Amino acid sequence: MSGSMPPMYRDTPLTLVPTPKFETGKDDPFTTEASHMALSHNSFIRGFNSIYQQAPRVRQPLDKADFVDYCLAWVDCVAAHHKYEEADFFPSLDRAAGQSGLMDGAIHEHAAFHGGMARFRDYLVDKGPTGFSGTELVAIMDEFKDALHRHLAAEPAAIAALARYSTPDRPIDILGITTVTGKKQLSVGFVFNTVPVFFLNMETVEFEGGMWHGVFPPVKGLAKTVMTKAVPLWHSGRWRFVSCSADGRVKRLEV
Repeated sequence: MSGSMPPMYRDTPLTLVPTPKFETGKDDPFTTEASHMALSHNSFIRGFNSIYQQAPRVRQPLDKADFVDYCLAWVDCVAAHHKYEEADFFPSLDRAAGQSGLMDGAIHEHAAFHGGMARFRDYLVDKGPTGFSGTELVAIMDEFKDALHRHLAAEPAAIAALARYSTPDRPIDILGITTVTGKKQLSVGFVFNTVPVFFLNMETVEFEGGMWHGVFPPVKGLAKTVMTKAVPLWHSGRWRFVSCSADGRVKRLEV
């Protein structure tokens, strides 16, 4: 690790996604779910940025080992999110609306960068901590970052637009669908090995005037303490590289 003070995390090279609720002031279920999607995507963005900013500066063997594990947790988290969407969330929306292919645009967007994410993961697994090069990793990230960001920025609006398919005769309980399908992706291994990369890249104190602080992620009290402080004690070395503190503030990077 460098002897100088590491820099503060910055929202670069990918910019954050505004929530539809902040932009429109609407508070209907579709705007709410679209806003939650934007906040989730911002966690993925901050994770990407934190890797991009730190990769060239990781030097020490222990840092490299933990950093590779952090990178794998990030890519596995994003991949799991998209697998959940395609396998459960999107089909459930189609069934509720009595339509097909409502979110095919998002699926096509997934395909545009999944190859790059696979190369990112394969590189980390193949090279491991001893062969890993931050410069090479950033070059791989440059290959798919634009396609990834286009999708992360576009999908919340596509979710909000689904409101037109919800009618008095056939209402779509989008928040209920999200709750039911979202539970399917949780497992003990996923929680301890991957979930902290989501919670600890979630800045809520300043983003959009703090309107989401204590609101999203929708866990409070003891449950929040467990997810943001207790769970990260497992594999704590890898979570050193996150962009935010447990209380939702941007922090100084590890290297």
